Amino acid sequence: MSQLQNRSELLFLYDVKRCNPNGDPLDANRPRIDEESGRCLVTDVRLKRTIRDYLINKGYDGKDGSKGDIFIRDVMTGEERAKSYEDKEDFCRKFIDVRLFGGVSAPGKKSGGGESDGNEGEESKPKKGAAKKSKVFHYTGPVQFSMGYSLHRVHENFIKGTGAFATSSDAEQKTFREEYNITYGMIAFHGVVNENAAKHVNTSQSDIDELLEGMWSGTKDLLTRSKKGHMPRLLVKIDYEKGFFIGDLCERLSLIPVEGKKLDALEDVEDYTIDTKALNSILAKYDDKILSITIQMDDRLKISEPIRTK
Repeated sequence: MSQLQNRSELLFLYDVKRCNPNGDPLDANRPRIDEESGRCLVTDVRLKRTIRDYLINKGYDGKDGSKGDIFIRDVMTGEERAKSYEDKEDFCRKFIDVRLFGGVSAPGKKSGGGESDGNEGEESKPKKGAAKKSKVFHYTGPVQFSMGYSLHRVHENFIKGTGAFATSSDAEQKTFREEYNITYGMIAFHGVVNENAAKHVNTSQSDIDELLEGMWSGTKDLLTRSKKGHMPRLLVKIDYEKGFFIGDLCERLSLIPVEGKKLDALEDVEDYTIDTKALNSILAKYDDKILSITIQMDDRLKISEPIRTK
């Protein structure tokens, strides 16, 4: 597999309709909304979970004959997880999410590891007479995302309803439920693929191809009750000369509402056009630093002008 040689930048837009894009467990699982701007926030952890879940379903499930495995899985102890790899090299070889996002190997800890916090635990004790291999290490992955946010103010809804079951067999009244969602949100994510960090975990171009597929198709596959309503709309990947990237790509976009609509009352992707003029301007400015631009766009998305390609 070919090793990454150049830096890349990612711009990913998806919209959500009448669902909860990223509930806050410390606030009754309400959507994360910035109090000042009214914009919906989505953590990078949520996006990475989407990608991981998609890759597990695609065959990175650790079973015999699989493509590989995902390190950050359901809750298990660090010691239990450490049994599935031998050393640093095996750690990177086996887990595609480590090659993408990094990971922490910490046997003895209660969790199954993390991405980049660097916590260390006790090493697994080797069998008598066996050579001791350290399994306490961590890697910072080459793919990092900033916090995602909506390109406009969103409207939060509070919904009450009844549960499916009564509290007991002779009860006449069912349980009640309360939940929150937003009417609509166009969410933007910015990411960078760092070719320097890729060297430490042997990230390949094939891994990045899987990442892009996981971002697009994984978002579309969010079909649980609280997440149904996600649709990928735009994915831009820009490959640069080594060591360079533009940055702030999300800030180069803005929404132009159609006549009769307001930005704080959007309900569908048809209610606005995305102004891409500023994005095209910055791409033209650094054209000599850009190697290639690849674009995937949903046919319902409207943009003010075609995004510049190389």
